[in-house]
Amino acid sequence: MASAVTLTHVTAYRYDRPVLLGPQTIRLSPAPHAAAVIRRHALTVEPASHRLFHRRDPQGNPEVRAVFDGRVEHFTITAVLEAELVPVNPFAFLLEDGADRWPFTYEPLLAAELAPNLRCGAAGAGLIGLLPEAREEGDETLPTLLSLARRVAGEIRYIRRDEPGIWEAEEVVSRGEGSCRDTGWLLVQAFRAMGIAARFCSGYLLDTNEGTAELHAWAEAFLPGAGWVGFDPTSGLLAAEFHLPLSAASDPRLAAPVSGTHEACGVDFSASLTLAPA
Repeated sequence: MASAVTLTHVTAYRYDRPVLLGPQTIRLSPAPHAAAVIRRHALTVEPASHRLFHRRDPQGNPEVRAVFDGRVEHFTITAVLEAELVPVNPFAFLLEDGADRWPFTYEPLLAAELAPNLRCGAAGAGLIGLLPEAREEGDETLPTLLSLARRVAGEIRYIRRDEPGIWEAEEVVSRGEGSCRDTGWLLVQAFRAMGIAARFCSGYLLDTNEGTAELHAWAEAFLPGAGWVGFDPTSGLLAAEFHLPLSAASDPRLAAPVSGTHEACGVDFSASLTLAPA
């Protein structure tokens, strides 16, 4: 049964003196491939001395560019989203012949289109140790990828981490812990090392039973016949209606909820998310 919810997300930066802000890119609008039915979305920015420019990035993700006039003492973003969460079966797809068993090779034209999502540096020992062994006769693709996501969920302890930045794969494996964005990027790197096109996805994870929501991150793999399929290495599950994507990109820096520059100063940051029945 579908459930309608309203999510209110407030992000606030307060500076220790009036400062000049560079243009701020806000990625807090639902991505076009969200499973939820979006009834309404509104974004407001304070203080009022600004201009907003709506655009889409090369992947089709919606972005808002905020340009401020003069110095500001704070920067506050309020995103209100009303959505209908329609139950979906994340396994409801049929992979194309040849892609149903791993390893497989993308058709050349598709591989060229997916090139940024196939780019992979030299894999370290920690990452290699996570990867499944490729057998000559092949293994079923989806169970193989899902098993890897579940392995990450089982072996890497989830932690909340407020400091900016994303740990690279070897650091996450060596620590045996990481935030959702750390393990999301780890899984992207693992998929790419397997020859699977993958991208980093940031969004919301909604829990209608508890009435909570949080910013979250996961990996998406491109599987011929299915398109982009979300794998959550925090839970070891496929992404479904409770995963609401905001931005997906080949590099996690291009999917950050908010990015921009400001003069050197002290900053107090706060964020709150509330979920309620619509």
